[in-house]
Amino acid sequence: MTPRSAPPSIWRAPALSGRWWPVFLRNLLVWRKLAIPSLVGNIAEPLMWLVAFGYGMGALVGTLPVAGQPVPYILFLASGSVCMSAMNAASFEALYSAFSRMHVQKTWDGILNAPVGLDNIVFAEMLWAAFKALFTVTAILGVMLALGISHSPKLLAAWPVLLCAGVMFSSIALVFNALAKSYDFFTYYFTLVLTPMMFLSGVFFPRDQLPPAVRAVSDWLPLTNAIELVRPMFLDQWPQQPLRHGLVLLATTVLAFWLALALTRRRFAA
Repeated sequence: MTPRSAPPSIWRAPALSGRWWPVFLRNLLVWRKLAIPSLVGNIAEPLMWLVAFGYGMGALVGTLPVAGQPVPYILFLASGSVCMSAMNAASFEALYSAFSRMHVQKTWDGILNAPVGLDNIVFAEMLWAAFKALFTVTAILGVMLALGISHSPKLLAAWPVLLCAGVMFSSIALVFNALAKSYDFFTYYFTLVLTPMMFLSGVFFPRDQLPPAVRAVSDWLPLTNAIELVRPMFLDQWPQQPLRHGLVLLATTVLAFWLALALTRRRFAA
């Protein structure tokens, strides 16, 4: 009697090919019908933050010291809120929309009947959520340019950084997508992960105000490192430690995607 072979490990290396592209394209074609409402929904909230806090509180705060120079509060807030928008847009897409396709609509099951592996589906969902985040932040940057908040040419370099941030946060969100039993589960992620990160990463105020222990933790948060790369470009400067912050983004992305892929494999193998 031939012994049964052990099932492949869920932690094996990703088996990726060009077959992720039809999955990405399928999401794009479906979303194209709702592009305008989606755009309005994604940029409305961050713009309300920007107007309410940037112009309202900015009139009271005036300027903040950043890298030894006074910076208008609205410029400080804009450079942080655009990173926060990338985080939120990628997270919403990789959580609610991806969960709908995976669990509710069973779209992933239908795709798996074609010669497309689960690894390519997860990879396509990650890239699609990152694209949605990039689409959102591009629109927000356009509004900021129209308002004259910043006209630094270095913002062109901030664009790929924001894409990398979208990839990172979509990978993190897919971890929770793989664990979720219902939409209610995502409340834990937004309440216990994203909201504290938003307030500790320097979006609304300088992190110098934080206690030393909290500041030490904040230094390694994904959103903090994205902001530390993007904010100097709004000020027409280059980041002081681009290698360190870039490596944090890269390491977080790789580890989160690998974990998300392993947990998704386990879910579909059950």
